[in-house]
Amino acid sequence: MSSVESVLALVRPDILALAPYSSARKEAKGGRVWLDANENPETPAAGQPLFNRYPDPQPPDLVAKLAALYGVTPAQCLVTRGSDEGIDLLLRTFCRAGQDAILITPPTYGMYVVAAGIQGAKVVKVPLLRDQDFALDTEAVLKAVTSEVKLVFLCSPNNPTGGLLARDAVLKVVRLLAGRAVVVVDEAYVDFSDQPSLATEIPANPNLVILRTLSKAFGLAGARVGTTIADPAVIAVLQKVIAPYPVPVPVVLAALGALSDEGLAAAQRSVATLLSERARLAVALAKLPAVKKVWPTDTNYLLVEVPDSAKAMALARGTGVIWRDRSKDVPNTIRITVGTAAENDETLEVMSRV
Repeated sequence: MSSVESVLALVRPDILALAPYSSARKEAKGGRVWLDANENPETPAAGQPLFNRYPDPQPPDLVAKLAALYGVTPAQCLVTRGSDEGIDLLLRTFCRAGQDAILITPPTYGMYVVAAGIQGAKVVKVPLLRDQDFALDTEAVLKAVTSEVKLVFLCSPNNPTGGLLARDAVLKVVRLLAGRAVVVVDEAYVDFSDQPSLATEIPANPNLVILRTLSKAFGLAGARVGTTIADPAVIAVLQKVIAPYPVPVPVVLAALGALSDEGLAAAQRSVATLLSERARLAVALAKLPAVKKVWPTDTNYLLVEVPDSAKAMALARGTGVIWRDRSKDVPNTIRITVGTAAENDETLEVMSRV
């Protein structure tokens, strides 16, 4: 059995056998008079061109731009409604309700557990090593992967702690789980780190899946543009499960604008500014009496420990400054997104009064 075949063997048998919905846009390309999809031949509202037609299920121009951005081939990319849809698709594709499981490494992104709950999948938890700045416990992860575990979710840089998982440790997990589980590395925040994506490792490791998004560095959180990057055979199976038209026309236009030469340059400038502000904010916060610890970060946010997170949150909320209390993950911690210089100054002013 080839390495790709061993990955497909982990897919739910009923999904492998499923005949996907065949949309009008999949069945026909080109043409001059479009009478196949029961669309309105015009858009009644003024100033809304193109919106009367269904979009391509996977818009070729957008897929090509995303593939170029991430250094992979178009056949390795599936455009989704944010990374969250990618997470949901993977759960529905690989996990049978009441039988299969996922493995997560808390504290980590909460949608993995939510998607598992919706699908009826069990959740195996292997905590990160707090005394090592939330490093991956590689041996514990490998030991915890039973035949029930089909997906291992690793968030790197991690949310909410902010740090990257060691590349060698992640790749060790990927390689030793070949044929046993799919390892999903969520790289939503990797644009803010100085480390390259793991996507280039997929050809040698077809059980590796990468999640990327335009929500953070490109400022398109409201557009919902995620990309699932995987072996083409895995992408082909996920396309059986995804909705027929997942990427609306306005979203395609917004994403193509962000991925133009001008958009890419603007994103680079924005990231540089955020990294500069991140450094300033981290140093200034660490000097405040109320701040016990600022964790190292490779993201656009800081995890900060204070004596009483509820008190700090209440004080900030009273001034209109909204942070995120992450005490359920790490006691008495607050996650603070890096904002504009003026917004960061407000954070420092409020925290100075905690």
